[in-house]
Amino acid sequence: MKEKILKRLHELGIEELKTVDSLNELDGCYINLECKLPNGKTGRLLEDRKKYWGNQVCQTGTDKCYGIASNENQIAVYLYGNNGVDAELVAWIKL
Repeated sequence: MKEKILKRLHELGIEELKTVDSLNELDGCYINLECKLPNGKTGRLLEDRKKYWGNQVCQTGTDKCYGIASNENQIAVYLYGNNGVDAELVAWIKL
């Protein structure tokens, strides 16, 4: 499963995500960020009680990071500042 998730991340066309080579098991309550959605509204996509495979990688030339949260059905990619502030959804992909 992890290999499939990593392959899809690398195919997104975001240079920084091509460097991700591992995923860690994370609690949904820890990574379920309130984020700006493509429709301009804010919300949460994940479930606090579930576990997700994830990682974080810094965006080149900024103080922001990409956060990855995935399970067997989906991958969510966020871009956010320090401590998850001003999070926005960059990609939400069905597997």
